[in-house]
Amino acid sequence: MLNFSRWAVTAILLPLVIGILCAVPSFLPDTAVERLPSFMQTRVNLGLDLSGGSHLLLEASTQDVARQRLVNMEEQVRTELRRGSPRIAIGDISSRDGKLSFMVRDPSQVDAAVERIRPLTQGAGLTGQRDFNVEVVNSSTIVITPTSAGIDNAVKSAMEVATEVIRKRIDEMGTREPTIQQQGGNRIVVQVPGLQNPKALKDLLGQTAKLEFKLVDTAANPSEVAQGRAPVGSEVLPYLDNPSGVPVIAVKRQVMVSGEDLTDATQGYDQNNQPIVNIRFNGSGGRKFGQVTSQNVNRPFAIILDGKVLSAPNINEPILGGSAQISGNFTVESANQLAIALRSGKLPVALTVVEERTVGPQLGADSIRAGLMASIIAVVAVAVFMFVSYGRFGMYANLAVAINVLVILGVMGMLGATLTLPGIAGFVLTIGTAVDANVLIYERIREERRRGRNVVQAIEFGYKEASRTIFEANVTHAIAGGIMLALGSGPVKGFAIVLLIGIATSVFTAVTFTRLLASRWLRAKRPTEIVI
Repeated sequence: MLNFSRWAVTAILLPLVIGILCAVPSFLPDTAVERLPSFMQTRVNLGLDLSGGSHLLLEASTQDVARQRLVNMEEQVRTELRRGSPRIAIGDISSRDGKLSFMVRDPSQVDAAVERIRPLTQGAGLTGQRDFNVEVVNSSTIVITPTSAGIDNAVKSAMEVATEVIRKRIDEMGTREPTIQQQGGNRIVVQVPGLQNPKALKDLLGQTAKLEFKLVDTAANPSEVAQGRAPVGSEVLPYLDNPSGVPVIAVKRQVMVSGEDLTDATQGYDQNNQPIVNIRFNGSGGRKFGQVTSQNVNRPFAIILDGKVLSAPNINEPILGGSAQISGNFTVESANQLAIALRSGKLPVALTVVEERTVGPQLGADSIRAGLMASIIAVVAVAVFMFVSYGRFGMYANLAVAINVLVILGVMGMLGATLTLPGIAGFVLTIGTAVDANVLIYERIREERRRGRNVVQAIEFGYKEASRTIFEANVTHAIAGGIMLALGSGPVKGFAIVLLIGIATSVFTAVTFTRLLASRWLRAKRPTEIVI
């Protein structure tokens, strides 16, 4: 057990050397790291509590999800009944009281209408329920009611999509190592280290980025529109930059082209050097946009973002190139934010900021100093204790602890992990407990010597017999750390990451590495007695 081949020595030392080399960039300034080879630019990122930054808690409205589901279902019902064969004529669809209801003009077609509508409903997860109930009332009226299971399933799906959209938007801003995670059923926590002014972040995340192109209802009565009333089939929307001076406008309810067909959006300038957003559609969107603009030349076309009209320019000629421009009262910054929001996709649900905190870098600097001081004190105290108690073998353990700390940093750098204040606590705990394995081994060696075994046998049996106990003890630690990592969030997860990495590296350095050092010393000196 104390004999190591050349390959075994290489297998032990190589991972330690790689871990140490990967830890070095974390101690260097940014300018020095940029000059290193790309594979060496691995650094431990500092969390919000160490580097400062912004913390936002976003909340989604379940009512917004339910309302949007009704709108989508209404469009599907109209399309299915209109395009099917035979066509089924219906009256106006009402969305009062959170449910859809409409009358089938020909009572003999009620059953056929129900058969077409039922496939539009889906199973609500594993609940065994449908997301909508379809019922017939008064022999000719069909009522479509969303179920609670369907709403819950829709909210869950919307939050998963919203989390990914937020992640894309923040990555587009160029920020580093944001923390984005769900909290509860309808909240998302966003932490961006290094960002001291969260206004731009709030503006970006507050945009649903639901882009729609609709025709302006030129037949609407301006006086009624000003009072918020629109003809059947139209709606009144805010239009702050309306040249007529009235801050509202009537548009058709039908969406001609939507942001779902976008492939790219970039900030640019028009011929007057005013900021605009250039957009490009996919093949399907380009064809729809070209068809709409060809059929509606000399008619105003409203560009709508999140329920507000940005502009309503006239269609002077067909636009067939699959691209267009969004103009409005933009600044360069706001146009760039809109482009980012459109590129990353629309949020399936509106989010509001319910909590906001800004952490200054001074607090983080104080935490780092306190953490470093605690780590230094822990290292010195452990090193003195081990040297006084075990002499040469104590020095082996101290060397293993020092290498262990560097390897932990190196592994965190390779994984792109973020170090938080609880992570520093995990470091201090790792340093304090890293020598536990060595204490067990050395005490077992003492016991074997008292039993009369010679030096080589005592050391060999000490490592062999103590290894089983060390393995079992660290497995229980790893189980606890794994549960914290899986179920915890924020500080708990940061502590768990450092703890789990520390468990793996400390066992390797405390057992395998120190055994290699002891083996080399035994082969070189062949002592007949040891002080331990």
